[in-house]
Amino acid sequence: MQNAQRWRWLIALLTVVALMGAACGGGEEETDTGTGDNGTQEEEFPADSTMAALQEEGSITIGVKFDVPPFGFVRPGEDEPQGFDVDLGNIIADRLGVEAEFVEAISDNRIPFLKDGTVDLILSTMTITTDRDAEIDFSRPYFIAHQRLLVPEGSDIKGLDDLAGKTVCTVLGSTGESNLKEKAPDAKRRTVDAYSECFELLQNGAVDAEISDDVILTGQIIQDDSLQLVGPELTTEPYGVGIPDGQTDMQEFIDGVLQDIFDSGEWDEMYDEWVGQYTGQEPDHPSRLTLQDALDLFPCVEFC
Repeated sequence: MQNAQRWRWLIALLTVVALMGAACGGGEEETDTGTGDNGTQEEEFPADSTMAALQEEGSITIGVKFDVPPFGFVRPGEDEPQGFDVDLGNIIADRLGVEAEFVEAISDNRIPFLKDGTVDLILSTMTITTDRDAEIDFSRPYFIAHQRLLVPEGSDIKGLDDLAGKTVCTVLGSTGESNLKEKAPDAKRRTVDAYSECFELLQNGAVDAEISDDVILTGQIIQDDSLQLVGPELTTEPYGVGIPDGQTDMQEFIDGVLQDIFDSGEWDEMYDEWVGQYTGQEPDHPSRLTLQDALDLFPCVEFC
């Protein structure tokens, strides 16, 4: 339970820091120096660009998970999400010099939210795939995860070969759903809307296992250390920022932001804060992959 205590302590500390920052920042008027919220020089963009339009609006709406520590989660009793994806969203907003507004985006509504304009961007543990890229645009990868299986301690499930006849939870619209169909066709699938639902079903014994990305499952282990990862890495899952189709200027802008945080070491600091300190593992660094590299991992199945 030590990890769970550390996790709760970290959430409490971050909440206090956020509240202190809000209190300190509310009493001064803005100047016309053109600096963003993080003190960096606000970039100027062509008047007809997507970025200039967002600057005119003064905000950017970003879809994130609300139930997936350490990427996007809401502390009980609070309203605002925290996590790796949230931090990255704030960096993008700061570079634009606008406010970030976060809304919940579950796996199954991420692409519809981009298509109907509910959000300007998606930062919601979304794996870059060729099928998805046919509907929306992606940034270069900003995180690399790997799919694994999560089971209770003492389970006789050690890998994919043990899933025949077992009930396995996966999230609707996720790559876990398609991977389970392909790699364990004899398993009984239980599909739900949110990862928190899989977590609860696994805890109460309603399902035998859960398939998802290792970092998502690690967040569940931090909350309940009676769960464990088993078997080898099943896939490589490069996460990308989801962008409305055709917004190539926004795509280039975000790729530039990502390159900057890779080069500066800020990405590594974020990894250590949200992931590394709990897993004790070095990252599979996303700077090694281009967008095309990521697309090559997931050939077209449905839309191309």
